[in-house]
This record gives sequence, C-alpha cells and structure tokens, in this order.
Amino acid sequence: MATPSRKTSTQSPLASKRALLSDPSSEVPSKKKSSVPPAAPPPLPSSGPFVEGSIVRIAMENFLTYDVCEVSPGPHLNMIIGANGTGKSSIVCAICLGLAGKPAFMGRADKVGFFVKRGCSKGMVEIELFRTSGNLVITREIDVAKNQSLWFINKKSANQKIVEEQVAALNIQVGNLCQFLPQDKVGEFAKLSKIELLEATEKSIGPPEMHKYHCELKNFREKEKQLETSCKQKTECLEKMIQRNERYKQDVDRFYERKRHLDLIEMLEAKRPWVEYENVRQEYEEVKLARDQAKEEVRKLKESQIPITERIEEMERQRHILEARIKEKASAITETSQKCKYKQDVIERKDKQIEELQQALTVKQNEEHDRQRRISNTRKMIEDLQNELKTTESCENLQPQIDAVTNDLRRVQDEKALCESEMIDKRRERETLEKEKRSVDDHIIRFDNLMNQKEDKLRQRYRDTYDAVLWLRNNRDKFKQRVCEPIMLTINMKDNKNAKYIENHIPSNDLRAFVFENQEDMEVFLKEVRDNKKLRVNAVIAPKNSYADKAPSRSLNDLKQYGFFSYLRELFDAPDPVMSYLCCQYHIHEVPVGTERTREKIERVIQETRLKQIYTAEEKYVVKTSFYSNKLISSNTSLKVAQFLTVTVDLEQRRHLEEQLKEINRKLQAVESGLSALRETNKHLEHKDNELRQKKKELLERKTKKRQLEQKISSKLGSLKLMEQDTCNLEEEERKASTKIKEINVQKAKLVTELTNLIKNCTALHIQKVDLILQNTTVISEKNKLESDYIATSSQLRITEQHFIELDENRLRLLQKCKELMKRAKQVCNLGAEQTVPQEYQTQVPTIPNGHNSSPPMAFQDLPNTLDEIDALLTEERSRASCFTGLNPTVVEEYTKREEEIEQLTEELKIKKVELDKYRENISQEDYDKYGIRIRVKFRSSTQLHELTPHHQSGGERSVSTMLYLMALQELNRCPFRVVDEINQGMDPINERRVFEMVVNTACKENTSQYFFITPKLLQNLPYSEKMTVLFVYNGPHMLEPNRWNLKAFQRRRRRITFTQPSQ
Repeated sequence: MATPSRKTSTQSPLASKRALLSDPSSEVPSKKKSSVPPAAPPPLPSSGPFVEGSIVRIAMENFLTYDVCEVSPGPHLNMIIGANGTGKSSIVCAICLGLAGKPAFMGRADKVGFFVKRGCSKGMVEIELFRTSGNLVITREIDVAKNQSLWFINKKSANQKIVEEQVAALNIQVGNLCQFLPQDKVGEFAKLSKIELLEATEKSIGPPEMHKYHCELKNFREKEKQLETSCKQKTECLEKMIQRNERYKQDVDRFYERKRHLDLIEMLEAKRPWVEYENVRQEYEEVKLARDQAKEEVRKLKESQIPITERIEEMERQRHILEARIKEKASAITETSQKCKYKQDVIERKDKQIEELQQALTVKQNEEHDRQRRISNTRKMIEDLQNELKTTESCENLQPQIDAVTNDLRRVQDEKALCESEMIDKRRERETLEKEKRSVDDHIIRFDNLMNQKEDKLRQRYRDTYDAVLWLRNNRDKFKQRVCEPIMLTINMKDNKNAKYIENHIPSNDLRAFVFENQEDMEVFLKEVRDNKKLRVNAVIAPKNSYADKAPSRSLNDLKQYGFFSYLRELFDAPDPVMSYLCCQYHIHEVPVGTERTREKIERVIQETRLKQIYTAEEKYVVKTSFYSNKLISSNTSLKVAQFLTVTVDLEQRRHLEEQLKEINRKLQAVESGLSALRETNKHLEHKDNELRQKKKELLERKTKKRQLEQKISSKLGSLKLMEQDTCNLEEEERKASTKIKEINVQKAKLVTELTNLIKNCTALHIQKVDLILQNTTVISEKNKLESDYIATSSQLRITEQHFIELDENRLRLLQKCKELMKRAKQVCNLGAEQTVPQEYQTQVPTIPNGHNSSPPMAFQDLPNTLDEIDALLTEERSRASCFTGLNPTVVEEYTKREEEIEQLTEELKIKKVELDKYRENISQEDYDKYGIRIRVKFRSSTQLHELTPHHQSGGERSVSTMLYLMALQELNRCPFRVVDEINQGMDPINERRVFEMVVNTACKENTSQYFFITPKLLQNLPYSEKMTVLFVYNGPHMLEPNRWNLKAFQRRRRRITFTQPSQ
C-alpha cells in the first residue's frame, strides 16, 4: 500500500518520442494537471499512417498511479518501458476500460471504482481512435461512490452499449487473448483449450463473418444430430406403439362382443318401462270405473238424510231458547245471592264493632290494675334505697388514696410515652435502612444484569470459554495467586462509544484469554480445562513487574494539537494483572486515540509524531519504516463495530455496594434488637397502667356511691308522683261502652229483616230455573233420538264415502304412476316432454335402440311383450355380459387414440427423414464443434514436438511460445492494435533477444497493425527500427515537479552533448 509520503511526493510522468538511430530512447515526462500531448522534435521522420481503429491518444485523470497523464503512441510498435510499480500496466488498464472492457478481465479487481486513484472520488479515461472519416474519441468517467461510469463519444453523452457497438465495428476485441494480453492473463493463454484458441484466432485474424460461419456450421451440425436423434426416437416410439396395439387387439374384440350384449340389455331396459306403463294404465281404467259407481251411491244416501236433518235443526233451536231463559234465571239468582252476601257482611261488621268496644273496656281495666301495682313497687324500692343510704359509710378519707394512685398513673404514662417515642424513632430508622437496602439491592441487580449480558455474549460466541469461567468460579481455592476471568469480562469501558478502539486493537483470542499471575496456576488450569474437559480456551501470564502504571513516552498534552484526546489505557478500567499484560503486550499506554480532526491532518501527524499506531474516529493507522528507503509506510483499516465491550460494569462500585449492604444489614440487626427491648418495656408499663386504672376506678366508685343513691331516690319519687296523677274512671267508661253496643244492636236487627226477604226471592227464582231445565231435558232427549237415527243411516254413507275416497286415491296414485312411467319411457326413447307418443308406441310397445338411433324403429316387436319374459331375457343377457371380465373401456379409447397417434407419428417421421436427407446433402458429417488449434512446440533439437499446455512447459517456454504464435498472427491480423504486457519476464536472455528481434521485424512492417509491448527491462545492444516508438515511464521521490519540465530545453541539451563529443 502506498505510504502517505509517497502520495505527496511521487509523480508518474510519461512521454513518447520516435526512436533515432543514434538515440534509441528518450526520457520525456508529461506535465501534471495538463492534457497537452508532448510535441515531437522537428527532425524526427514521419511515422507512416495509422490503420483504421489504431490508438492515437490515451488520456488519464486520477487513474491508478496517475493524477493527469496523456500518451501519444505511434502507428507501429510501441515499447512501454519502466521499472516495476511505475504505472506501465496502468496504461494497459486504461486501454481496456476505455474501450468498454470488463474490469475482471485484467485480473486486478472486479469493480471499476477500484481503478480510481486512492483519495479521489472520480476518475477519467479517454481513448482517441484513428478513423478515416474522423477520429473517434471515447471518454469514460468513473464514479467511485456509485461504482458506475458515464460514457461520451466525441464529447457527446452515450451509453455503454453504443460504445461497445462502435468498438466492435472497428474489430477491437479487448476480451480476446490473441489481441489483448494483460500482465495477469499471460498464463491464461496457455490454458486456452484448442476450441477456445481457434475461436480467439478466428476473431483476431479472420473476417467478421468467419467466426459467424463457423458458429452456423456448428449449429447446422447440432441440428443434424438433433434430427438424427429425433428420427431414431420417433422410429423406436412407433415400433413400440404398433407392438402395444397388437397386444390389445384381442381385448378390443372382446370389448365389442360384450358391447353387443349390453346393447340388447339396453334395448330390453328401454322396452320394459313401456310394458309397465301399459299394465298400470289398464289398472287405472278399472279403478276409475269403480270410483264413479261409488260416487253415485253416495249421492243417493245423502238425499235420504235431508228430512232427519231438518227435524234435528228444529230441536236444536228450541234447546237454544230454553238455555237462554235458564241463563236469565241464573243471572237473577246470582244478583240476589250477592245482595244477601252483602247484608251478611254488614251484620258481621256490626258484630265486630261490638267486640272491639268490649276489648277496649277490658284494656282500660287492665291498665288501671297495672298502674296500681307499679305504684306499690316504686314505694317499696324507695324504702329500700333509703335504708341502704343510711348504712353507707363516709367517703372523705378516700381522696388521699385516689391522689396517690393518680400520681403513679401519670408517671407510668410519661414513661410509656417516652418508650413509644423511642419505638417510633427506631421504626423510622428501620424504614430508612430498608429503603437504602432496597436501593443498594437494585443497583447490585442492575450490575448483575449487565454482567449477565456480557456472559451471555461470551456463552453464545465462545461456549468453551464460558464453561471454563463457570469451572473457575467453583474452584478458585485450587490456585495460589489471583486468576482473572477472560479479559472481555474484566474490562469495563468508561464510555461505551470507545469500545470499538479496544476490540480493534486487542485480538479476539486475547479478549477471551484468562490472565494468571503464576505459571503453576496456569498449568493446573490448562490441565484441568484443556486436557480433562477438552475445552478450547486461551490463557496468558501477566508480567512479573507490573506495567499497569507505566507512563507513556510522549505526553498527551503534546498530542492534543493533532486532535488526540486519550491513550487506549485511559479509556477503560481493568484489574492490575490484566492492565499490566495489555500494556506489556499491546502497548495500550502508547497508542493515542484521535478524532475526525486527526484524520483530516493524518499526513502531518504521521510525519511529525512518528507514532507506530494511531486511531482516528473511524480508522486505524499502522506506520512502518521501509527497510530499503527509510521512508514511512502507512496502512489504514476501517474500525469494526464493537460487539463485546459495549456493556460496562464497574466492579469497584459493585464491591463498594456489597460492603454498604453488609453495613446496612448490621445496622438493621441492631435496630431490631433495640425494638425488641422497647416492646418488652412498653408491655410491662402497659400492664402496670391497667392495674393503676382499675384501682383508681374502684376508689372512685366507692366515693360516688352515696351520691348515686340519693339521685336514685329522687328519681323514683318523681316517677311515683306522675303515676299517682295519671288516674282513670272505670264506671264512666263502662257506661259509654254499654250505650254504643245498644245502638249497634238496633241497626243489626234491621239488617236481619232485609236479609230474610232476599232469601225468599232467591228461593222462588231457583224453582223457576228447575222447571226450565226439565223442559230443556225433554227437548234434548228427542233430539238425541233423531240423531241416533241419523247416525244409523249415516254409517252406510261413511262406508260408501270411504270406499269412494280409497278408489279416488288409488286412481290418483295410478294416474301419477302412469305419468311417471310415461315420462321414464319417453326419456328412454329420447322423446321430449311436450312430444306426443308415436302411433307405434300406442298400439304396440315400441322399441328404442340404445338411445343412438342405430336400430330400426319397430325393433321392439321382436322382443317379449310381458314383464316376466323381459326380466328373464334381461337376466340371461346380463349373465352373458358378465362373462366378459377384466375389460376396461379406456383400453378401446387408448387403442383408437394410439391408432391415430401411429398414423400421425408415421407422417411426422416421413417429414423428419426428408428434412434430414436435405441436411446431409448440404453439409458434410463432421464435428465442427470439436475443431480447434493445437500449438506444438519443442525447444531442443533432440526432443519431439509437444502440445503447449499450462503444465508441460516451463513459464519461460510458455511465454516464448505465446509470443511466437502472436507474431505469426501479426501479418494476418485484422485487429487495429494488439497489446502484450510483460510477456518476457520468464524468458532467458537468448530467447528474449530472439523474441524481441522478431517483434521489431514483424510489427514494424508496412500495413501491419499497431503493437503495444510492455516490459520492465530490456537487454543491451538490441536492434531497433525507425518505426518504433519508445515510451518511458518514471516514478520516484527524486522526480522533477511537473511545472519544471521543459521538453525543448531537454532536446537542446541533448544536441549540445552530441555535438561536443567528437571534438573531445
């Protein structure tokens, strides 16, 4: 990769000049940022005309090693000479890409954007081709970002297809190794098969239609083979079909024999419904006659029942009149009964009023007796309370005891309040500690979750390493000194955004490595994990002397002017053994990290700081010093996205949280102990408080007992006074009740008289109703007698009507059956629903042939005319038809279809044979697709000729053979130019000299195509021709700047040197 220093100081100038006899070569670079071709000196001879399609000019801008460059080749042999890496093959690439060649053909890159000079967004290649009607200028602009190209023909926009058509019209084939042989494809020429070599040679030296004719011959021969194959296949298929039809012929004959029996069965089945129809029709006529007779008999019986019916109707009218009168009497009786019931209800209410007056008097008497009893009881209670009051002692000596108990109770309550206050403080302290504990637990859980995320990533990517971590956690007691888990678990980034720098700097093998401080510990670990458990793990040993705190060789303050903000070591935290190992192994304390500003001035940073590794925002730069030129060589790579270190876990903070959690638990235990002691003290004070309260209550009750007795006596005296005032006069109440009862009895007597009259009226109405009921019974009896006579005469009528109904139903059933049988018979005979039955079907049961009109219309006359005979013949024919088993109708269809296919295939075979005969008359029967060219070579007189292959000859022998073959094609070549890139690399001096002489002699003849020969070196004292054009390519740190080149000054200096040499 090019170093930054070479990017800034390296130019690739190139120029062209005709070779002179005395001066076989010239060194003329082109100017940078200029497209003016170098001018040839006046004394140079004319170089002959260009052939159609030759390259007149090649211009490049931001293309591979060139900024701006323009090349003007000659019409004959063009020798492009220069050291390796100067840009010779870049000219070849420009020719290929400028003429619509594919990037992959040159074997360098598969995308056109890779051919643009590094650091540039666009590049340009322009090829000018000679054409008698006017030169053709093809321009290709390459966009790196889109990996696309814009095409221009004579400065006008075009597309790639048009460019390819223009190039093909000039017979330019950059994809043909016989015309265009790039450096990376020289070995491919020997790998060409004989068929591919023939096609390439045809395209290179033959007329345009030559390859086309060859392809047509191959297509004709392929078509002939296809016709031969098709005829052979059709012949075989025809024979197989004929043989198969012969095998099926007997089955077809048996099938048609069975079909004749089936046709007779079909004819019998067609006649059978007509016979059934005729039988049912005759039965229908008989039933219809019997039904008409029964109808006449029913009419006569109905006429004889008319007088009886009229008498019964008269009796029914009388019955209705009597029942109406009975209903009227019943209504009157109901009305009278309701009046009687009303009077009875009124009398009952009067009795109830008398009972209520008597009950009210009894209640007042009972209340008076109860009042007297309560007065007596109250007086007795007052007397008892007065006696108790006299015996009650004085309570003046109880007050000192009450005061002492009150003081003790107040002191206990103060102590209790103080205890409860302390308990509240303890509870608050406990709640505070519990909140802190929950907060710390949540922080630890969050840390564990983050650690689990890192471990999950380790388990998913490196399962063996994860299993080894689990084993280490369970067996730490087996190790003498500290063992650190994999580095990716112990590293904690201070900022997740910087994780990409660490992961790109430390290889993944070390990121998953365990770090040991002791060699014996590492051997124990590897023996257990690798040998016993068969786990693939990595382990490293930290240096004995710690490098974790080693200072960098350059202060970060000195680097901040370039955009650096930190060294890799300051971006993360890690245990001391891990940090020491990384500093010792990967010098993370010496590698700075910069920003986008660092990348913008990266060339200055590399030159001035001399840092070996540099990180910018998105790239990593590695700087080395060339062993040969002592120049700085830099390479840069894009940073990969971080995968493992994006999760940050501060283990030091987690340990601090665990210690804080232990302290909180210790304080919680102390608070719980204090709370338990305070609860016991509070319980004791509560018990003492209850005892003092009970004692005070008893003393207060003794002190207030006398006052309570006096209040009770006063209350009872008040109640006694009220009861004595509430008196009642029982005699007056008894007199009032007696007067009211007498008034009610008078009203009651009047109501009883009215009730008696109503009962008499009701009895008279009942007698009249009974008389009407007897009359109605007599009428009903006479009616029933008439009805029994009517029923006797109607029984015969019902029997006759039932017989008529049965006959009529039978007639309808037979009629429907006749219609169905007729419909079925018509369907069998293919008659429409509206068509009338032909005469022959009415007079004689007709015959219907198969439903296909293949038999005479009176064929039914030859068949039996009864159902039994038809059924017997059907059974016989079905038995015969069933004897033909194993027959499939598809066999006959296939047989018929195959007969048609045989006939069709025979015709197709005739046509194919005629077409094949015509093909054989027009072309010879040869395998044109196997035609090819074999190159046979030998390099020693004692050996025989051998075919040129990529394995039999050496590299130099293959190069000589390839060059000789191309030279043999030169005079025959119809291509406008040919390109061969560094084909003399593997040749020995003798062969190289001979090949060079042949190239000069062949390519410099008249009427030969343009030739480009690219080589990094030439032998001394080689022959040259005046028609040659030598193009030198220089590149290096000591080249002149483009603006200091002056071609005319260089020519004048060369002439002065030439003129002064003879005088000396």
